[in-house]
Amino acid sequence: MAEKFDLNDREVWDGNYAASQALRQAQVDVVVAYPITPSTPIVENYGAYVANGYIDGEFVMVESEHAAMSGCIGASAAGGRVSTATSSQGFALMAEVLYQASGMRLPIVLNVVNRALASPLNVRGDHSDMYLGRDAGWIQMGAFNAQEAYDLALCAFKVAENHSVRLPVMVHQDGFITSHTAQNVYPLMDDVAYDFIGDIVPVDDMLDFSRPVTYGAQTEEDWHFEHKARQHKAIMDSTGVIDNAFEEFEKLTGRKYNRVESYNMEDADVAIIALGTTVETAVVAAKRLRESEGVKAGVVAIRCFRPFPYEEVREALKNVKSIAVTDRSSPGGAMGAFFNEVSAAMYTSESRPLVTNFIYGLGGRDFSIDEAIRIFKEQQAHADAGHITTEIQQFSGLRGPHLGFFKTARS
Repeated sequence: MAEKFDLNDREVWDGNYAASQALRQAQVDVVVAYPITPSTPIVENYGAYVANGYIDGEFVMVESEHAAMSGCIGASAAGGRVSTATSSQGFALMAEVLYQASGMRLPIVLNVVNRALASPLNVRGDHSDMYLGRDAGWIQMGAFNAQEAYDLALCAFKVAENHSVRLPVMVHQDGFITSHTAQNVYPLMDDVAYDFIGDIVPVDDMLDFSRPVTYGAQTEEDWHFEHKARQHKAIMDSTGVIDNAFEEFEKLTGRKYNRVESYNMEDADVAIIALGTTVETAVVAAKRLRESEGVKAGVVAIRCFRPFPYEEVREALKNVKSIAVTDRSSPGGAMGAFFNEVSAAMYTSESRPLVTNFIYGLGGRDFSIDEAIRIFKEQQAHADAGHITTEIQQFSGLRGPHLGFFKTARS
C-alpha cells in the first residue's frame, strides 16, 4: 500500500480543497462555473490548476449557474470529462438544466456544498438544496467530512462514466461545517487516483462526425414515457456499480463506504437516521449514552440519497423500537422529505417501529451532542411507552441550544 499513499504524508484540507484536488487528479477536461458561497473555492482552485499547468483543461466562466450547467452539458455531450460546483440559490437556478443533463444521460459530476435557500437570505448550511434536486434524475452521494468529500468525488467519476450507468452524479457536503473546516486528509498519489477512475470513453459524442447523433430531442406522448422509464431503470440499477466502485476503492485505500452506514446498530433499541455531518455528532452521542446510561442507541447514515436505498434502510432498522429521522430542511407544509423516504422504507417492516420526524439545523444552526442525546432519550421514552409520548408541534420557535422546530408522527 505504500506505493499508493503514505499515511505519514497526510494533508490538512478543508472540504472544498479536497473536492478540487479530486478534480485535478481526475484531469477534468472542462469546468464551466458561476461561483457561489460556500462552494466557490472548488471551481476557483480548478481555475488555478489550469492556469498553472497542472491540468490540460478548460475553465469557463459564465453569467449564471443556469449557463454553467448548460455549458457542462455541451462539453459532456462532446465527449469530455466535465464537472462544476454550486450551492443554494445557484443550485436553484441550475435546477431546470439538471433535468436536461440526466435526461441526456451525461456523466457530469456536480459538487454541491449544501446551503439554505432564501428567503430570508442565509449563507449557512442546511439541506434545502439537496432536497430540491432529489427528483432530478441524478445519483446523489453524501460526504460527512473532508476525507469523504475527496474520496466520493473520485468515486463519482467512476460511477457516472460507467457505460451501464451514464448518469450525472452529485457529491454533497455541508456548507462551512465541512467545506471550510480543515481536517486530516490522506490523498492518493496522482497516478493512482487517475488509474482508479480510468480514461473517459465517450458514448455518442457529438464530435464523432462519422456517427451523427441528436441531443435534446423533443418527445411527446408517443416516446416520452419510454425515455423516462429507461432513465429511471438506469438510476435504480446503478446500485451495483456504486457498490463495486466502493469495493474497489476499499481495496485501494482501506477506506470502506456503503450506501447505508450503520453505527452500534447490532443491539440498538433506538436510532437516529441522518445525513451529512449530523452523523458524526449522533455517533458520539450514542457512544456516550451507551457508556453512561446503558441506552442502546445507534445511528444509521445515508451515503447515497439517490437512488434511495429502501431495502438497506429497512434492514438496518429492522430491530429497533423507535427511530428519529432528522431533516435539515424546512418541509413547507408536509413532513420532512427524508422522513417520508424512511417511512416508506419501514412501511413493509414487520416490526413497524415508532418513527419521529425532527426538523433541525436550519440556516446553519448548530446541532450539538447534547441535542442528539436529548433526541435519543426521547426515543427511549417512546420505546418504553410503546407509543409517541410528545404532542405534535407545528412550530415551537425555540432558540439557543434547542431545535428550531420539530414534528412527530408514527409510521
